[in-house]
Amino acid sequence: MTERGSTRDALLDAAYDAAVTGDWAGTRMLDVARAAGVSRQTLYNEFGSKDALAAALAMREAARFIEDTEHALDDAHPDGPIQAIAAAALSTLQRAADHPLLKAALVDDNGGLLSYLTTRGEPVVSAARASFETYYATHWPELSAESIALAAEAITRLTLSYIVLPAAVPAETIASQFAELARKLLREERP
Repeated sequence: MTERGSTRDALLDAAYDAAVTGDWAGTRMLDVARAAGVSRQTLYNEFGSKDALAAALAMREAARFIEDTEHALDDAHPDGPIQAIAAAALSTLQRAADHPLLKAALVDDNGGLLSYLTTRGEPVVSAARASFETYYATHWPELSAESIALAAEAITRLTLSYIVLPAAVPAETIASQFAELARKLLREERP
């Protein structure tokens, strides 16, 4: 890893730690820089603003979620696209339920981190949608690009809505419901 990469990671790690305390709004850039062991100027050179730091933190965590979901799919070895959607949804929802940064974002009304999943969440949605489309197009090339795109959009946004506003039903139930929706979106016949 390059020095720039390790500095960036250290800054994002410090921002993560500050955010999970539940007081992102009260966290100063100086606090993040000190926790990372760098100057405030280094932090500003890397991110430019606290808003840009928060956006980078959100994207790093989204990338980790996407990577974990892809690993869960590899581990599940789904036989078809419907089983893959259920496995991916289950993995994502279970991980989200215990994720410290998500918990902090959901309860910190003043911190503004939740907006990176809602009103400013398009980069997260785009990354998740792209991962979905790539996986399905690669594993099931017989599916139409239009069906994959429709399923990717709907399932990604539904998953995000369940993350932001958790349901009182088990993740397994939600994953099964997603599979039923996917069956319709992908126009796959029942076995």
